[in-house]
Amino acid sequence: MKIYEAIVAGLEDVGVEAAFGGAGENAAGLMLALKHSRRIRPIITRHEQAASFMACGYAMYSGKLGFCFATAGPGAFNLFSGLAMAMSDSYPVLAVSGYAPRKWQGWGSLNETSGLGGTPDSQAMFAATTKKSFLLDSAADTFDVLEEAINTAFEGRPGPVHIHVPLDLTERGVEVENVRSVRLDVAPVLPDPARVEEIASVLANAIREGRRVVVLAGFGAVRSGAGPHIKRLIERFQIPLLTTLDGKGIVSETHPLALGVFSDSGHASAWKAFREADVVLCVGNSLNQHATFNYRQDLFDGKLLIHVNISEIEFHKAYKPDHALLSDARPAVAALAEALEGKVGEVPAADVAAKDYETRHILHLTGEIHPGELAQAIGRLLPADGVLLADAGAHLAWLGYYVDVEEGQNFRKAGSFGPMAGHVNGAIGLKVAQPDRTVVVGCGDGCYSLSGFELMTAVEHDIPVIWIIFDDQEFKLIKLYQLSTYLESGLVEFQNPDFAAYARACGADGYLVETIEEFEDAFRAALASGRPTVIDARITRWAIPHYSPSPDGVIAGLVETIEDRLRGGDGVRH
Repeated sequence: MKIYEAIVAGLEDVGVEAAFGGAGENAAGLMLALKHSRRIRPIITRHEQAASFMACGYAMYSGKLGFCFATAGPGAFNLFSGLAMAMSDSYPVLAVSGYAPRKWQGWGSLNETSGLGGTPDSQAMFAATTKKSFLLDSAADTFDVLEEAINTAFEGRPGPVHIHVPLDLTERGVEVENVRSVRLDVAPVLPDPARVEEIASVLANAIREGRRVVVLAGFGAVRSGAGPHIKRLIERFQIPLLTTLDGKGIVSETHPLALGVFSDSGHASAWKAFREADVVLCVGNSLNQHATFNYRQDLFDGKLLIHVNISEIEFHKAYKPDHALLSDARPAVAALAEALEGKVGEVPAADVAAKDYETRHILHLTGEIHPGELAQAIGRLLPADGVLLADAGAHLAWLGYYVDVEEGQNFRKAGSFGPMAGHVNGAIGLKVAQPDRTVVVGCGDGCYSLSGFELMTAVEHDIPVIWIIFDDQEFKLIKLYQLSTYLESGLVEFQNPDFAAYARACGADGYLVETIEEFEDAFRAALASGRPTVIDARITRWAIPHYSPSPDGVIAGLVETIEDRLRGGDGVRH
């Protein structure tokens, strides 16, 4: 086999069914190998960054390896944003990129990134944005390197890996002779039984003594499929459930024990339950900035923190757990529930205040669409199997607060790396991986403008994603930050085209809507059409997302902010 034929064969061995990439001379052989594959669907994007985001989307819920590729030099460098997203959001992704001929290293040949002779150093850059990066040295190493890379992507906390393929290894006469199958053989991360028993005893004592216990679940719990076990745990032992934004829907958000999102743009019911809790059981989350109100140092004061995570690293960040359980979330929660069963008898029904009172009414003072009403409408009409992706921006706060995610649905925001347009493009990869699910993207007009041209890719390949643009012609979050920090704003307003007309020009369906009724009609039509669709929803600029810098509530947060300003503090509550 030629080297790229060998790589494609190895990808087929581990079940990869789609490849997202950019065209280029150093990727030409890979493009031809993909053309002749009977198992892998090749999708050439307009921009390699989009390919890397699509690989993330492909891996998001499928459990499969996301694969993206690019030519050497600038094409390869365009992959970094998606690889960084895969790193922060725990997606198994493999990127393959070209590499200039090694016989000319240091001479400044086209696309050279050896780090020699004043050229960029792509080996250092990819090493910094992946779990591991490889430079293929010999054709004979192809299967060994590919197998190690793929297994590394799935080991422990999933993440991205990368392989450089020098152009000289693709030259005529260079063959891979030691052809073999690539094996994916990753041991599951299972909980230590002794540690399970220890933590179960702590939880059992707390329940028997009437101390207040809450579960705080994140994307790691969703990714591992821990939902049924978490539901069993909270129902059997009457434990209120809080989630991060990425944990939404781990158990239906209309469940009586589901108290909403715990974050700075979350629900007061979740804040109240957390504030009153004596024990917090964190499952599959990294306790990052927005879920901890900017890493408040007093967040866990007076509370016992139990942290379940697949990565040891998470136990050594801002908050040191009193009890840590290194494990994938699903076997960990199953084991804890089983151990608790023998230690705890009947538990009285929990007395909790659900969050529905918070999200029912919206004060609407203008004639334009209120983004909260738009989010509510999306939630009402989202099909039972739907996936709702929120990109980075103010629309995320509206969607996270006002959409109730049911079991069978999924919600995902751009993670802590937080790239704009990550999900505008990632949705295409997700739809390719799970074609039977409805994929909807809620995005700001700023996000969509960054990379909406990949709509042409969706049209070309008949990938029916629905993009809903929250269109207010400004960078809302940046404007709010400027106003709160500097008491003025600037360079945050812009002009938009008619996104609906643009969509139709690309061959997709496009709707411009200015009322909720028009939106609901357009959304129903999009759901029924099975075509790529853009809905340009003109929203009011006057609505402010729900936010508090304190888990004690909006008023307390405002008082803290004012006090900190008067003291000349750093804005972080100590």
